[in-house]
Amino acid sequence: MTASERITQALMWVIAGCAVIFLLTPLVVTVAVSFGNSAVFTLPPPEWSLRWYERLANTRGLWPSIITSVQIAGLSTLISLVLGTLCAIAIVRGRFPGRDAIATFLVSPLMLPGLVVGIAMLQGFRLIGLREAWTSLLIAHVVITMPYVVRTVLAALSLFDFTLLDAARMLGCSPAQAVRRVLVPALGPAFLTSGMFAFLASMDNYPVSIFFTDAWTKTLPIQMLQYVEERPDPTIAAISAGLILLAVIVMIIGDRLVGLRKLADF
Repeated sequence: MTASERITQALMWVIAGCAVIFLLTPLVVTVAVSFGNSAVFTLPPPEWSLRWYERLANTRGLWPSIITSVQIAGLSTLISLVLGTLCAIAIVRGRFPGRDAIATFLVSPLMLPGLVVGIAMLQGFRLIGLREAWTSLLIAHVVITMPYVVRTVLAALSLFDFTLLDAARMLGCSPAQAVRRVLVPALGPAFLTSGMFAFLASMDNYPVSIFFTDAWTKTLPIQMLQYVEERPDPTIAAISAGLILLAVIVMIIGDRLVGLRKLADF
């Protein structure tokens, strides 16, 4: 390795390290503040305490919003996995004009600001007379989570050898059995990866959800915004630390089942 190559490599490591520090510092600060006993955001805290975590049990409206978020995230992820996989298979295996345009359209919610997507869906739901908050939230979250599935499954299908399905059928499998025994296991890592990102994106979504909540149906990010407006104390930091822990748990599960290197391939 030449001197210029060593300098370039060292510079890349320095830039990567600075980027990691820049991204992780707010998370570390949030977790640290959540373990303080001060009623204001102070770092370092005067004393360490579990005061704000103990307060979560009696926080008004927290648990209903968590239940709503988990229900919406779970159902929207499941629906997105089914619809997104079918769309990806149709795009890869179909022979029709405009396939690239359709693929771009399916992932377009990731390219647009969330507020733009939310306003567009709000107007659309009003035109068709849909005003029920829970149903509107579910449909909106399917729209914002399905791009993760489509993009990931498309990448996996581009590496899959479809002649294996023909071989399975020649060995006596029905079309459904061939898909279940050959295609589904091969796409397992893609399903897990896209499902993880879709679930986390739904749990953490704010710019779209804010248009479809009401006084009785609120997701966790919307409820957290209300807490910030009413009483900005470290209870918010404790809730945020829980969301950080959720993301870590999901990544650990993905690492155990598939492996982080395999997940990164998608």
